[in-house]
Amino acid sequence: MEIKEERPLNFIERIIEDDLKAGRVPGNKIVTRFPPEPNGYLHIGHIKAICINFGLAEKYGGTCHLRLDDTNPAKEEQEYIDSIKDCIHWLGFDWGEKTYYASDYYDQLFDIAVRLIKEGKAYVDSLSPEEMKEYRGTLTEPGKNSPDRDRSIEENLDLFMRMKNGEFPEGAYTLRAKIDMASPNINMRDPALYRIKYAEHPRTGKKWCIYPMYDYTHPISDAIEGITHSICTLEFEDHRPAYDWATSIDGIEHTPHQYEFARLNINYLLMSKRKLLYLVNNNYVTGWDDPRMPTIAGIRRRGYSPESMKDFVQRVGVAKVESVVDYSLMEFCVREDLNKRAKRLMAVLDPLRIIIDNYPEGQVEYFDAENNPEDPASGTHKVAFTRELFIEKEDFMEVPVKGYHRLYPGNEIRLKHAYYITAQSIEKDENGNIICVHCTYDPESKGGTTADGRKVKGTSHWVSASHSITAEVRQYDKLFKAENPGAATGNYLDDLNPDSLIVIPEARIEEEAKTAKPGDYLQFIRNGYYMADSRDSSPEHLVFNRTVTLKDSWSKMKQKMGI
Repeated sequence: MEIKEERPLNFIERIIEDDLKAGRVPGNKIVTRFPPEPNGYLHIGHIKAICINFGLAEKYGGTCHLRLDDTNPAKEEQEYIDSIKDCIHWLGFDWGEKTYYASDYYDQLFDIAVRLIKEGKAYVDSLSPEEMKEYRGTLTEPGKNSPDRDRSIEENLDLFMRMKNGEFPEGAYTLRAKIDMASPNINMRDPALYRIKYAEHPRTGKKWCIYPMYDYTHPISDAIEGITHSICTLEFEDHRPAYDWATSIDGIEHTPHQYEFARLNINYLLMSKRKLLYLVNNNYVTGWDDPRMPTIAGIRRRGYSPESMKDFVQRVGVAKVESVVDYSLMEFCVREDLNKRAKRLMAVLDPLRIIIDNYPEGQVEYFDAENNPEDPASGTHKVAFTRELFIEKEDFMEVPVKGYHRLYPGNEIRLKHAYYITAQSIEKDENGNIICVHCTYDPESKGGTTADGRKVKGTSHWVSASHSITAEVRQYDKLFKAENPGAATGNYLDDLNPDSLIVIPEARIEEEAKTAKPGDYLQFIRNGYYMADSRDSSPEHLVFNRTVTLKDSWSKMKQKMGI
């Protein structure tokens, strides 16, 4: 099979093409799998694995299975399974009817374990976890045999059946492979194959009280499904001998091969399910899909597009060496994509009332506003202009500083899409705060041009006071303020960013925003990219989440702070 493309092949693609050319692939058909454990929500790091496995299957005309590694029922929930499927579909991939579960193979795995016992290749061990750790040895010292290693085959079979029948408490026994306690690879020092666990399984119920271990289940599941290229992250490289041992067990007809790639590490983020679960359970965030969470559900709710994330992992590439990717690259990819697809709207987050004294009371005028200047085919929408408007408070200064080109007494600016206005006077409350600016407009400046051709330096976005909507805007930022959360103090909670969420309860947005729904990408001009919140937004109470700023303000802030 000849593949022609401009992008250089990564090392996995080279392996696959070599295998295809050499005829090492059964039926010349590539079969990959994405095998998540349903004990939490998928995070951004999983996007890379999803894109690799499904992408390779698509590229080489093969198939990719979705296999849920449900070997630990105490931590697995249907909610997680449903979320995993939803996230993969959101990224644009589909596994068709190829949905599998490790629990599909429980009977076969049990039969193989019995056969290993009968062949003298596995034994039931009564060492406690502490004793097993002691007997296991270290990276520099070999382990030593368990006193139970030489049990008779008959006794091992009897004990294993009694384990299956629920006669012993958790932790009393494990079934271990009899390999080599002196192996330089700790994973080969008689690894555990089964443990006792009294937990009802989401799919098999109470049928089993012994459950197979990952290093035993995973490779045999690959073999049963006919996986040709078992692709995983680098932390499993040391487990490859155990993978090869399991797939070489007598009676297993297909022998898949494991290949490891560097996982996706991004600064300012944590991608440990255990730590993310702690944040959820202890209410540091509102849930797995909190828009600050590095979960796929979280970034989706925040407004990231699947296209931007696939572009991101494509730019990061597939390599064999671990590295840390800068958060700003991910945000760059998001901006690049949303710039092409986001609808432009005017939103005033910190409103200041403007009254145009010489504009007729009760008059409403409509201007055409581009939906997206990057996409002329996207058309326009109407924006209402009235005597009373709102602009951002930062767009007016009573006493301007040097270089300030927006509105101040006596200065003229352009209102985007509309007219030139000049500030004439101000109103203040009893505390001296400016609550209103009175202006005049030039009727001849409609659309931003004048008969005399004069230009102004400042342009402000605005909304009509009577023809705009009130909405809650959530300004999201990084959940952690340190590049490597917890590195300095040993506690990642110390690095939580107190400004990761700032809520603006009453922003004013042009009426067009009433039609926005979750999944619609928006740019609030000058403010950033936004999306309606999928949980909390409703026609009665609109809520918009900031996806990303228009520019990388964080990097600029770091430069100013000297960090």
